Amino acid sequence: MAQSICLIDTSKCMGCRGCQAACKQWNQLPAEKTTFEGSYENPPRFSADTWLRVAFREHAGNNSRVDWYMAKLGCMHCTDAACMQACPAGAIYRSDEGTVNIDQVKCIGCNYCVTACPFQVIGFDRLTSKTRKCTFCHDRLVSGMPPACAQSCPTGSITFGDRRDLVARGANRVDQLKAAGKTNATLYGLNELDGTKMMYVLADSPEKYGLPADPQVPVQTRIWNAIFTPLRLLVIVAVAFGLWSNRSQTKEIEQAKRSNE
Repeated sequence: MAQSICLIDTSKCMGCRGCQAACKQWNQLPAEKTTFEGSYENPPRFSADTWLRVAFREHAGNNSRVDWYMAKLGCMHCTDAACMQACPAGAIYRSDEGTVNIDQVKCIGCNYCVTACPFQVIGFDRLTSKTRKCTFCHDRLVSGMPPACAQSCPTGSITFGDRRDLVARGANRVDQLKAAGKTNATLYGLNELDGTKMMYVLADSPEKYGLPADPQVPVQTRIWNAIFTPLRLLVIVAVAFGLWSNRSQTKEIEQAKRSNE
């Protein structure tokens, strides 16, 4: 099966928040009460009920003008996913479609994934003690539908499709922007964290959109994963052995009871 991604062309984003509303509606996420904090970004941060946000960043441009940088932000579904490495319960997994999802049954609410994520897009629900984030609309993907954000975008800023085709389209768009004078234009997500399922055409440096220039899995997360993974396997083996031993003893007891009857 061909790998699919979303390509976000920030040069086409007009900040309508259609993707943000579509995410809320499809995933049945409640609205949150927010306050004005000096920016048009609203809600101002990710949470268990806000999986997608639209960046509104103001930067000084040439001739005393203000340049706006707007883009859809959310989980990147990284190939080298820090959240997966940080999770001690094995609750975060990669689906057959390549999405990185959280099993709500297995999640123990330790918050390690929240602190490990270099993009800070995972929210914590204090009522259920569970972490939640964008699923890349996995339920839509398995039904042959594009993510809700891509379906709703009126300007074509968000495109869903085959990775090879969209990488080529993104590279071509970067060349066009550079030819138009955007010398810092780049294709973001191609190499970051071994590649991401959310890829961006940026007209300027990543930081101006609220994206880290060089996202990395924290060193302590890699160390934790290297140490804990073997231990987790031992725990699984020990539990399996305990269940097998208990089952065997139960059978012996039942047989003894029958022989005494």
